[in-house]
Amino acid sequence: MYRDPVESLEPLHSRPAAIRTLRVGMIGIGTVGSGTFRVLARNRADIAARAGRSIELVIVAARNLQRAAGIVGEGVPLTADAMHVATHPDVDVVVEVAGGTGPARDWVLAAIAHGKHVVTANKALLAVHGTEIFAAAREKGVVVAYEGAVAVSIPIIKALREGLAANRIEWVAGIINGTTNFILSKMRDEGLDFAAALAQAQALGYAEADPTFDIEGIDAAHKLTLLAANAFGMPLRFADAQVEGITALQGLDVACAEQLGYRIKLLGVARRQASGVELRVQPALVPADHLMAHVKGSMNAVMVKSDAAGLTMYYGAGAGSEQTASAVIADLVDVARLDGVDASQHVPHLGVHAHATNALSVLPRAAVDTSHYLRVPVHAVGQIQAVTACLAAQKVPVRQVALAAECTGAGPQVLVLTGPVVQGALDLAVHALQARNEVAGPVVTLRVEALEG
Repeated sequence: MYRDPVESLEPLHSRPAAIRTLRVGMIGIGTVGSGTFRVLARNRADIAARAGRSIELVIVAARNLQRAAGIVGEGVPLTADAMHVATHPDVDVVVEVAGGTGPARDWVLAAIAHGKHVVTANKALLAVHGTEIFAAAREKGVVVAYEGAVAVSIPIIKALREGLAANRIEWVAGIINGTTNFILSKMRDEGLDFAAALAQAQALGYAEADPTFDIEGIDAAHKLTLLAANAFGMPLRFADAQVEGITALQGLDVACAEQLGYRIKLLGVARRQASGVELRVQPALVPADHLMAHVKGSMNAVMVKSDAAGLTMYYGAGAGSEQTASAVIADLVDVARLDGVDASQHVPHLGVHAHATNALSVLPRAAVDTSHYLRVPVHAVGQIQAVTACLAAQKVPVRQVALAAECTGAGPQVLVLTGPVVQGALDLAVHALQARNEVAGPVVTLRVEALEG
């Protein structure tokens, strides 16, 4: 094994507690891990000044040891055994940046069982196994920190748990996947169809060879699950999230939205209602003059509506090696500051202490109440009235009706913006529309999000 095992690192207890170095073991040295190593090395003095002690990377686990050696050089011991890092007696905190939900769960739980703090950028791990992981961490009195798992360079978890701690959060909405935002930006700005925009994203490294988690909205749902838990003090409810990606989105709808004064974004929305919480990811129309509509490329943005602070917005890079490292190291600084602090005084993993968790239910899709965009293909331009009459009969409020300006051979298209209507009622109305002789093809529906303060 390449420079492995490392059986003896200098015992932490041999140093005075006040000046003891925080010793970090890292699992994974890919995009995020390598960025973390570089930023730790480059900004060592500034980081130590903020943390109150130095932070030192003392061992790294990697699949490709030769590649890892080219990144960390001769100064950091390497191992191919991630569990060796997770359980090493001279490691204070384990940084897990390898990804996945199987082995990563085992490594994190082993680290916690050995009394180690954990920092991770693995949103899938926490969305799926977070309840178990956080419970284990509470039992052992250690911290699991995960700022880098949600919005990369944007410190939104700290904003929710600390900066907005005085507030009752009403809703959180965000563009929280850089790949899909890049694709949607290309579809709008360059008139590309989905397949061409995805191919460009893959060529530039914004999308993986298998982009399923991104384009199907799963990655955004992982992140939204963590945002909602911190915003509302509720348990992690990933399995209950309503998730819709952008694979079925047509360039025609991007153009029609623009005609109506809107832009389409993949949004994650968590909204508190009297009967529960909306927890949903879907492409939605946003007013073209709204700040969220101007978040382009791979950038991310999160808006929070709360009672005291009002409407706040957080913007920054949604991907990148050192951008994610910024969040990972900020978590390490928080851990470094905990020396001598009783576990009961730690910031709760999900924003509220376990005994105060609010067991809010997640609203079913049919109960979600929003405005909607409909594109109804018809056989003839004069059939607009048949569309509006059908919607009126179904008691769907209509705010605006227009014909699509450019259909590029698709035939006449009636565009409708509705007022607020529950999804179940809209589904019935769409079913009724589809049965009309005037309707020439599938009716397309998208939600409309005003995102008003």
